[in-house]
Amino acid sequence: MPAAETCIRNARLSDAAAISQITSSYAGQGIMLKRTVENIIEDIRNFFVADYNGRVIGCCAIAFYTVRLAEIRSLAVLEEFRGTGIGRLLIEKAEGVLSEEGVKEVFVLTLNSGFFGQMRYTEIEKEYFPQKIWRDCTNCPKLMACDEIAMVKKF
Repeated sequence: MPAAETCIRNARLSDAAAISQITSSYAGQGIMLKRTVENIIEDIRNFFVADYNGRVIGCCAIAFYTVRLAEIRSLAVLEEFRGTGIGRLLIEKAEGVLSEEGVKEVFVLTLNSGFFGQMRYTEIEKEYFPQKIWRDCTNCPKLMACDEIAMVKKF
């Protein structure tokens, strides 16, 4: 099982292309927004990666909205490593950093509510997060027909 041999670490500039490639496969399926290499580089300090024998096999990012509210986003794991616990490790790393920063609530927008439910996130109305809607959702092609589920976890 690769999870035991995987290092979850802060992303480096040299990881940007791999992060973009992993997230692009999900974006192509309409599961997440496309992130360009340039966009990832701008936000690299907010990304974490799963490193398996020197290969980036997964990623996620955090976004701060207020001193109490943050989002975990861009969670993606290479298809061949899905179901091995890598996603859970990435979320746990992000939650640890958010907790250290004093964040009290973290939210996700997801199509996989079962996964986040297992991680003790609960469903909530998207309108609870107007900051997210104004910051990111206005640029989303699904804006008028969003099928994502908003979920929140309180620390």
